[in-house]
Amino acid sequence: MNWKRSLILLLAFTAACSQQITLPRPQDSFEEVTATPLPTNTPLPTPVPVEEDASGIGRAFFRAWEEGDYLGMYSLLAPQSQALVSSADFVQLYEETMAAAAVQTVSSQPLSTFQEGNEAEFSVQVVWETAVVGSITREHTIPLIYDGGRWGIVWDETLILPELEAGTRLYLDARTPARANIYDINGLALAYQGSVISLAVIPGEIEDEEGLLSILSQMLNETPEQIYARYAEYQPDWRAPIGEVREEVMQEYAVALQPYIGKGLLPPTTRLARLYTEEGVAPHIVGYTGYIGAEEVDAYKAQGYRGDEIVGRAGLEKWGEEYLNCERGGTLTVVGPSGEYLTTVQETEPKQARSLYTTIDRDFQHAVEQALADAINSRPVDEFGNLIGAAGSIIVIDVNSGAVRALASYPTYNPIIFDSIRLDSAAELGAVLSNPGQPLLNRAVQGAYPAGSTFKIITTAAALNSGIYTPETRYTSVGSWNRLGDNFIKYDWLEGGHGTVSLATALTVSCNTCFYDVGYNLNELDPNLLPFTAQQFGLGAPTGIQLAEAEGTVPGPEWKATTRGEVWLPGDAVNMAIGQGDVQITPIQLVDIVAAIANGGRLFTPTLIDRIGAGGGAPEEPWPVKLRGELPLSPENLAAIQNSMWRVANDQIWGTAAHRFVGLPITVAGKTGTAEAPPNTSHSWFVGYAPAGEGVEPEIAVVVMIEHAGEGSEVATPIFRRIIELYYGITPLAPFPWTLE
Repeated sequence: MNWKRSLILLLAFTAACSQQITLPRPQDSFEEVTATPLPTNTPLPTPVPVEEDASGIGRAFFRAWEEGDYLGMYSLLAPQSQALVSSADFVQLYEETMAAAAVQTVSSQPLSTFQEGNEAEFSVQVVWETAVVGSITREHTIPLIYDGGRWGIVWDETLILPELEAGTRLYLDARTPARANIYDINGLALAYQGSVISLAVIPGEIEDEEGLLSILSQMLNETPEQIYARYAEYQPDWRAPIGEVREEVMQEYAVALQPYIGKGLLPPTTRLARLYTEEGVAPHIVGYTGYIGAEEVDAYKAQGYRGDEIVGRAGLEKWGEEYLNCERGGTLTVVGPSGEYLTTVQETEPKQARSLYTTIDRDFQHAVEQALADAINSRPVDEFGNLIGAAGSIIVIDVNSGAVRALASYPTYNPIIFDSIRLDSAAELGAVLSNPGQPLLNRAVQGAYPAGSTFKIITTAAALNSGIYTPETRYTSVGSWNRLGDNFIKYDWLEGGHGTVSLATALTVSCNTCFYDVGYNLNELDPNLLPFTAQQFGLGAPTGIQLAEAEGTVPGPEWKATTRGEVWLPGDAVNMAIGQGDVQITPIQLVDIVAAIANGGRLFTPTLIDRIGAGGGAPEEPWPVKLRGELPLSPENLAAIQNSMWRVANDQIWGTAAHRFVGLPITVAGKTGTAEAPPNTSHSWFVGYAPAGEGVEPEIAVVVMIEHAGEGSEVATPIFRRIIELYYGITPLAPFPWTLE
């Protein structure tokens, strides 16, 4: 039996004896020795009940460890062990050790139990799954003693890990692989690890200031005056930072710069940085990196980070952190009280990080961003000089897979501003953060708006599924509607109304009074019918794209009762039928719906990932196409909606947007939307797909949303046309109508 078991026997023997026994003297023979009789009131050692199984305590101890219940573990220690370590110190030791080793889970497997009298041994295999050095497996033999009417564990630090002793601790030297890149679908870089060259001068040592400023002006793309201002206030012998250039720029100007080094210009220095395209293409897709926030350090350390790394903070940089940083490696060691190395527990090499290949084409993405910026910046201004419609978004999506081909949000920013080491980063970041246009907001997926008349697509679907409407059901529009009473008269957008129209035509002409009536009738039939249909179309929930997104709002009887404590009224349904009231929809939700209409009813999960690059022993992996639902439409009813949307863009008599597509060689289908928004303005929507029409296979769906810009046919629709022209390479580009006024 090992020394621990011997110690247990000695403790048990000592605890059981309370009367001195006379031992034989050397001169006495064995037969002559007579022990003093034990008093009749001396308690005998407490026998261990047969039913008491020491292994149960051992199992409970390790189950508590698996659950992180360190106080529960402490309660199972023998009294002698509890006397040597307090519960607070015990808990702290386990917490610190688990954190130091980046242990994510603990599992145990009992092996055997030896029990004899008041002492026992419990053997167990313990496995730590760590975030850095992989699995750590150790076998423990746990001594137990029966005392005070229960079994207890005789504990010391080796029961955490055999390599540990009193006063020692674990130290993890984590190693992170180089961050991987983010590419477009063709392998062109969107974000990558690269070198930047820092330039600085000693003002008092500059010999040829004019020549130096001329070269620096070309390198930094700034005027000589701007560069001079950088060091004008510095003391002559101070080091004055001038700026940074990329490695390729330095290579281009290296020869021209050489004569100035040592004559006022300090030798350039190199540092690694997260770089993006010069134009900052796709910032709302790619996102940006930054240091781990103080409130997140513990969570990252649990994943094996040291806590001082640069990590993804937004966009795909954040979503793809597990790929871009891949699996960290490192060495877990035991160190002594003074930090001296004692032994290595385990060592694992980091795995190569894996790049992300997106679904976008970099050039097309940049063209879409430029089109959005040009459209907005060329808009007229109001009486105060502010642009009418100064923000918006565009999404282009493949209707047969959900792959996003472009996603733009405006105002925008360049991710390089989050490189805190850059000379002007603080000022640039401050300008973005204080911009009332909120450039960091990804309006394409985080902006939630009233849908306006684009929602009539869903109202039409609900009507056709109700059993009380067909595409040919007639309604006579006279320009006003008063079924809610004379105090709640509602009006059509067309003065005098549209006359007698079918439901299908009402969708084409976007007849408000017709859809007021549909909403009223559907509510009488079943107040939940329209809200439920909207949910079937995917509204009120995230689409699943790899970005942080808003859910939007699908109002209904239950929603109103829960959120406002109010009763759902017919007027709520009437407003909902035209996409107003409490309806909130995101551009990504709407374009996903129209993509499904175009492809025959399949609702895909939108994706920005085309494939995950090879690395860490894993091959390149195509990102799967994911079907998340089917539109609740029969083929006949779907065809009716498709035809109505085709007429919107092509019927020169009835189509609300047909005049915007005259001369476009690609036939499109779509729906305009003019959504009322405070204060007394309207958001401009157009959503559609191309090509459209009988006998053609649609390829892309596009949504354009411009905030507070006016009617959908006047603003969003011409921008939609521009995107179609860019996608199909149609020239010349049609001018925006407001630039001709």
